Amino acid sequence: MSGFTSKKRFLDTSMSFSTLITHENHQVYSKSNLLLASRVADDIDSSILPGLPDDVAKHCLALVPRRYLPAMGAVCKKWRSFLKTKEFITVRKLAGLLEEWFFVLTMDSKGKESHWVVLDCLGHKRQLLPPMPGSTKAGFGVVVLNGKLLVMAGYSVIEGTGTASADVYEYDCYLNSWSKLSSMNVARYDFACAEVNGKVYAAGGYGTDRDSLSSVEMYDPETGRWTLIESLRRPRWGCFACGFEGKLYVMGGRSTFTIGNSRLVEVYNPEKHTWCEMKNGRVMVTAHAVLGKKLFCMEWKNQRKLSIFNPEDNSWETVPVPLAGNSIINFRFGILDGKLLLFSLEKEPGYRTLLYDPNASPGSEWCTSEIKPSARCLCCVTIKA
Repeated sequence: MSGFTSKKRFLDTSMSFSTLITHENHQVYSKSNLLLASRVADDIDSSILPGLPDDVAKHCLALVPRRYLPAMGAVCKKWRSFLKTKEFITVRKLAGLLEEWFFVLTMDSKGKESHWVVLDCLGHKRQLLPPMPGSTKAGFGVVVLNGKLLVMAGYSVIEGTGTASADVYEYDCYLNSWSKLSSMNVARYDFACAEVNGKVYAAGGYGTDRDSLSSVEMYDPETGRWTLIESLRRPRWGCFACGFEGKLYVMGGRSTFTIGNSRLVEVYNPEKHTWCEMKNGRVMVTAHAVLGKKLFCMEWKNQRKLSIFNPEDNSWETVPVPLAGNSIINFRFGILDGKLLLFSLEKEPGYRTLLYDPNASPGSEWCTSEIKPSARCLCCVTIKA
């Protein structure tokens, strides 16, 4: 099949807007799509759409609804290559076509198998992700970068032997596929990680011999490489990280130089390549999420209150969590449509997800939502792409 013929067939049938609207629930991952994928044309040097300037052709491709993009990526190498670029998500953003989907890693009731489940903004299940490559891990890091999901490092047991990993995998929601990225310089687990200014940072954790780490490394998607940068001032593990105003904040967890859990917040300035410290962090944080320009935390010692950090003045405030007719106190946090979701880690009849809206009028910030994972939530992220 020639590249021109496959593109024309795709545009004349699957990708016409009338067809998309009429067959809204059509499953794109069908046998015909697998057949199409097997006939990918070797036309990487050809034009994106014959007869159209590339900038116009790119805008045309960006108009395709997200659920059809994996099939579109199977038409030819040229299209697939474009879908993998940062430019594609930029074009979709400028066209106002970014869709917010919720990715939840769930564990079955027996605690043996985990699956990534994708929900739309209404909480409706869209799809299951293909299984993650590599061995089953714990203590890994999850970050969203340029509309893609990165799963990094972690701890695995292979044939009875436990080991730390440096592997990094990326899920592309446009192509519905996983790929392996460059490995980290240091194998680690139970570490802090976050995206800051288009780069990914991994800090601290445990190493291959269960030694506590102070090393920090940065992943640059432009070069596809990890680079070791200035270390933390002390080894730290069980911590978490977030980014505000172009800086990396590392907090929580434990340190070899403190008794118990650490309240120190370490802040890295990428422009100056320096760390500084604050002493007003939170300890034993069981859930956290960044919403807008603030950090929301829940501490193990008080799971009926939200701790909210404002990086503008490094201040904290607390907000009581309502009972909402249940006694659940163990949560995972999620972000959807500018609101904070509190998912229960325990089953209780009639339980509904708590929802906190920071922009609601005073007194009406809390309500409940029908959105909830179908199984125990291990972690979750929101991807707009």
